[in-house]
Amino acid sequence: MKTKPVSKPQELVSHPQTGRLSLRLSSTLESVAEIEAAALKLAFAAGLDEDERFGVALAAREAAVNAVVHGNQFDPTRQIAAGFENTGALLLITLADQGKGFNPDLLPDPLAAENLLRGSGRGILLMRSFMDEVHFRQLQPGTGLTLVKRLAPAGGKHKALPPRASSAG
Repeated sequence: MKTKPVSKPQELVSHPQTGRLSLRLSSTLESVAEIEAAALKLAFAAGLDEDERFGVALAAREAAVNAVVHGNQFDPTRQIAAGFENTGALLLITLADQGKGFNPDLLPDPLAAENLLRGSGRGILLMRSFMDEVHFRQLQPGTGLTLVKRLAPAGGKHKALPPRASSAG
C-alpha cells in the first residue's frame, strides 16, 4: 500500500491550503467531535503551530457544544450548520443552531467569584481567549457564531490586534 507523503509544517506555512467546507449535522455529541476534527484539520492545513491548532479546535468544540446543548437542547431533529474556510489571511469557522437564540452580553461573568466553581459557563470565555474575533448574530430561529483566526504572512508573526474601543461611557 502506498502512502502519501506528509507535508512538512514549514511548507504549510509558506503555502497554506485555502478552501471551504460546509457541514449540516444533527445535534449530537458525535457532531461536536466532527466539528472539532474539521477545525483541527483546517488549522493544520493553514500551518498553525501546535498551540494555535489546539486553541482553534477547542474554540470550535466549545461553540459546537453550546449549539448542541444550549441552542438545540440535544434535539437531534434540529440541525447545526458549520462552515470552515481558509481565505489565505483568515481562518473562519461559522456555526448556526436552530434554538431560541440568546444575548451573550447577558451571560454571567465566568470569572466572578460566585461563578468560579460552576461546572459550566466558560465556553465563550475560551472562544474569545483562543480566537482573534468572536461574533454572534441572531437568526430566525437560532444563533449564528463566527470565529476568526488571523493567519501570519509566510515566515511572519501574527499581526497585532488594534486596541478595542472602550464601551464605557
